[in-house]
Amino acid sequence: MKNIEFLRITSLRGPNIWTYRSALEAWIDIGELEDCPSNVIPGFNQRLTSWLPSLIEHRCSYGERGGFVQRLQDGTWPGHILEHVTLELQNLAGLPGGFGKARETSKRGVYKVVVRARHEQVTRAALYAARDLVMAAIEDRPFDVPAHIETLRGMVDSLCLGPSTACIVEAADQRRIPSLRLSAGNLVQLGHGARQRRIWTAETDQTSAIAESISRDKDLTKSLLQACGVPIPEGRLVDSAEDAWLAAEDIGLPVVVKPTDANHGRGVFIDLNTRTEVETAYAVALEEGSSVIVERFVRGNEHRLLIVGGKLAAATRGEPLSVTGDGKSTIRQLIDSQLNSDPRRGDLEEHPLNPILLDQEPIIRMELERQGFLPDAIPDAGKTVLIQRTGNVSIDVTAKVHPSVAAAAALAARIIGLDIAGVDLVAEDISQPLEKQRGAIVEVNAGPGLLMHLKPAEGEPQPVGEAIINHLFSGEENGRIPIVGVAGTHGKTVVSHLIARLLNLNGQHTGLACSDGLYFNNQQVEKNNCADWTGAHRVLLNRAVEAAVFENGGTTILSEGLAYDRCQVGVVTNIAANDQLPEYYIDDAEQMAKVLRTQVDIVLPTGVAVLNAADRLVAAMAELCDGDVIFFGMEQTLPVIVDHLAQDKRAVFVREGQIILSKGSREVMLARVATIPLTADGQPTFQTENVLAAVAATWALGISVDLIRACIETFNMEQVVPKTKPKKQNRSN
Repeated sequence: MKNIEFLRITSLRGPNIWTYRSALEAWIDIGELEDCPSNVIPGFNQRLTSWLPSLIEHRCSYGERGGFVQRLQDGTWPGHILEHVTLELQNLAGLPGGFGKARETSKRGVYKVVVRARHEQVTRAALYAARDLVMAAIEDRPFDVPAHIETLRGMVDSLCLGPSTACIVEAADQRRIPSLRLSAGNLVQLGHGARQRRIWTAETDQTSAIAESISRDKDLTKSLLQACGVPIPEGRLVDSAEDAWLAAEDIGLPVVVKPTDANHGRGVFIDLNTRTEVETAYAVALEEGSSVIVERFVRGNEHRLLIVGGKLAAATRGEPLSVTGDGKSTIRQLIDSQLNSDPRRGDLEEHPLNPILLDQEPIIRMELERQGFLPDAIPDAGKTVLIQRTGNVSIDVTAKVHPSVAAAAALAARIIGLDIAGVDLVAEDISQPLEKQRGAIVEVNAGPGLLMHLKPAEGEPQPVGEAIINHLFSGEENGRIPIVGVAGTHGKTVVSHLIARLLNLNGQHTGLACSDGLYFNNQQVEKNNCADWTGAHRVLLNRAVEAAVFENGGTTILSEGLAYDRCQVGVVTNIAANDQLPEYYIDDAEQMAKVLRTQVDIVLPTGVAVLNAADRLVAAMAELCDGDVIFFGMEQTLPVIVDHLAQDKRAVFVREGQIILSKGSREVMLARVATIPLTADGQPTFQTENVLAAVAATWALGISVDLIRACIETFNMEQVVPKTKPKKQNRSN
């Protein structure tokens, strides 16, 4: 039977054997299709490329536009095709993929297909849709491509980060600041452990709850701004429609009526000139908020200034919206044909402009009534009908803002207490001081939307995500704590414990996730095996953790990926000659080396790989490391160590019963093997190698030689994992 069967789908949530990023790995069985490359299936290539013409952009192994289409014509197999179709469906749904691989296994017809997964649920759905699409093209059956893309697009919109949060995360990624999504919403952790920061859209962990509450109270906001000399429109709270009119008479017409605590302009009526308008506006405004305020109408256009960390990051301007009659269409129809037809308008977060929904906007109906129209009226040809006095504030004017206006907006945000604020002001000319034109600041908002600055209707997009990241992480800060990852066949647990103990003695609150459990500052909080993604993730979330140590086996890398994107130190202890994981098609030590090298691949350029000089497969990983390398071994005469020291690099080894730290020809005698509990009294040789690995890792972290010596001369595994009964030593521990 010709079919593509999914045998297994694995979510790799971090660095893995394929990529530094999260990915989905699908094992598929193509059965009889192994004998059916694309160039022998009648009409297949034509159907596929007609359904997905954008596949022409896939470069594939040819490295040029049209490369994948050429592979189709040359003949390629369903696994490879599934990879590209999955990526393209994600692209069309608004979730760029980019990375993909398809590799055959040792079993005929069984392939591993890997694709970048920015969101597991969306990518999984795209993978299944891609399988159905490919099979439909093979079997010459119809397939509704637009419907499937629309379904995926809906998933992207509902499940993925919103554009405001996403732009901040992308800016963090550009600065190599790690990020962890903490909820199904927009709560994101930037950085790890004690150096982390948190954002929720455009709010941060520096955004005061008090300040946010003040910003929601428009009357309190105004009184604080006025007290500090910030120009605001005069006004007061009112408690009835009659009181609203009395306030309007006192202030002087025209006036503005709005709720004291609504957002996004809901219930805000401007330029009101009659008692009927004021009283009608009061009733609607009261429905949108808990109380109502009447204030002076300020002539000019509404502007939104984004203030980040006391500085202007972006500014946009709104303009009135109108339609022009044609003598045949109703106002309702003109709104749809002249305004809502704009592709920039829509309900999704990616749309910078909102649709005009006449039946849901009493402000628009009032505006029409002021001009003598009803929604179904037909204006004369050429007649201009005002729809909204202030449309979407989405025309970029950042470069035009007068310095004094920017300073006033920054002061307003500071008075309210917001580190990130959307300051609304009205002015006829934003390039002139407010005082000259009786301009005023009308609102200060917490958690401002960023889309208007990312996708302005006119003008240049502004790097607001970058501004927020630079505010949260100054200078060279990157939110990283020292992370040590320990991989290998044997000795991982002992090495991890010893490194964690040294970091604790160095005064760093240390988290350890290993096969013995989960530890914080030497205290065990979980007794189960925590040498996995979940255990490491828990450590990275902990705001008390100043350093972290993670034990990683081949199974973790293959089944979950690593929980951290990069590390300061990556240790590979050894690879046993018989090490294999046949359930993952890892059949020998050579293949296992390709798995465990992941730990070396993610060492930072400023970091260090600690490698066993006596293990050929481990020593060969040195060339894969972006940072430095420290070799360790039982003998100084190991060729790898000799060559390394000749290059004035570092190594740790044993000579005449003494552990030596050496950089080139410069040596430091650390301790005698006989004085170390782990290596004394006839302990096996591999325990000495474990100590050497831990010593090299902590030397790489800059821990003093005296502290390293004191720790290894007093450390014993029974201190952290007490024996419950005598048992034979196990090398794998």
